Amino acid sequence: NFTINRKLLIQSESNTTFGLNSELLNTLKRGVTLVEYSSPNIAKKFHAGHLRSTIIGNFIANLKQALGNNVVRMNYLGDWGMQFGLLGAGFIRFGSHSKLKNNPLQHLFEVYVQVNREAEHNENLRQEARDFFRKLEEHDAEAVSLWQRFRDITVEEYQHVYKRLGVHFDVYSGESLHQSQALEVVQQLQSRGLLKTSDKGTGVVDLSSSGDMSNVCTVLRSDGTTLYITRDIAAAVDRKERYHFTEMIYVVSSCAVSCFVFSPPFDFKDKACRHVPFGLVKGMKTRTGEVVFLEDVLDEARTRMLHNMSRAQTTKELEDPEDTAEKVGIGALIVQDFKGPLLSDYSFDWDRILQAQGDTGVFLQYTHARLCSLLQKNEDLEAAHFDASLLTEPSAISIVQHLLRYDEVLLQCSQDLQPKHLVNFLLKLCHLIAAAHRELPVKGSPVQVAQTRRRLFRGSCSVLANGMRLLGITPVHKM
Repeated sequence: NFTINRKLLIQSESNTTFGLNSELLNTLKRGVTLVEYSSPNIAKKFHAGHLRSTIIGNFIANLKQALGNNVVRMNYLGDWGMQFGLLGAGFIRFGSHSKLKNNPLQHLFEVYVQVNREAEHNENLRQEARDFFRKLEEHDAEAVSLWQRFRDITVEEYQHVYKRLGVHFDVYSGESLHQSQALEVVQQLQSRGLLKTSDKGTGVVDLSSSGDMSNVCTVLRSDGTTLYITRDIAAAVDRKERYHFTEMIYVVSSCAVSCFVFSPPFDFKDKACRHVPFGLVKGMKTRTGEVVFLEDVLDEARTRMLHNMSRAQTTKELEDPEDTAEKVGIGALIVQDFKGPLLSDYSFDWDRILQAQGDTGVFLQYTHARLCSLLQKNEDLEAAHFDASLLTEPSAISIVQHLLRYDEVLLQCSQDLQPKHLVNFLLKLCHLIAAAHRELPVKGSPVQVAQTRRRLFRGSCSVLANGMRLLGITPVHKM
């Protein structure tokens, strides 16, 4: 048996850096971390399927930055490839510049659907698409100008969605930027004798261990144009030279099959390239039926949350109920997504996600708002010093012991890049706070006891808020 010295156990520390200066984290290798995430295809409305990559990548970037790394947040847009041949040819046939100006992504979506339908039984249109893409690859001024307009419009529209999610990027990269470098990659593969020609006339690299071409990666079409993987290799080489990263993290769905050829002739010694795969979200629908676009999901989360809040009669106290509902709704989506292993698929259920009780994002926000209210009402008890020996109740000690695990949780998250450790830590903290609320009243207690209890709740509030921000959730002060 041993006894803990509570005065040593409970000490005051900076609110913003608590847990981050722990010796436990000294073993972590720090440097430049490049995180590639979100990466939607341009000229399409932001699909809900890109939500997971966006919020997971944002969490990883936040975590790496908090742990002292220099982080490059990169959005690698799908802005090149044969689909732009189709879209370009389709826009020339069916497009309208006035519609493009008024409702850009919706119009491009309509053109893309129409041209795909027509191209199924129209060889001339398919040839026009191939010709347009070849013109793009040859830097034809007219083709590039139209494509650039599509790209600029898309980035501008996507930035509205990212702003709502509280996500930002340092770099908007894309396949197009590595088109010429992709040809250099092909030349390097050729000069090293690694490029083979298949029976179909395509350029391939043999990845099979026995050298029998049983597992090949196609890097060149039969007409000499490059593919996604060719540009991906070129992008990796360019990033290594441009950013001198220590590690590069790809946040890409487990369904997206990629072959990362980080071997000779590409020198990636001591460069950790990690793939963080994730599963599917099943049954994500809005009231109108099957969901397609992310903005519909965010609108639905806000609307439902606003309805729940107005039923609880809390909206009249808020300056901007819609903004609060949006933050709480998005937090709820993030917690639902992060509760389990990222690789697992999960079923989407609006009612479960937005419950105020239980292990939800709403519960985290409610606990934070409740703590803010308690601290504000007892502002007069703010003191520079407090007597730790006055925290004798089991519910107080449970909170302190739990808070002291924060650095362990950050270490765990940094090792496997899974947000579930932090989510579950914060949810347990909220349950402990709920118990302490009942058992440790601040108002009406002797002054020194009240000051010490208030300090305990302040420390809990600080760790809760810091953890939520790492997850990509904006804590609300009232709800």
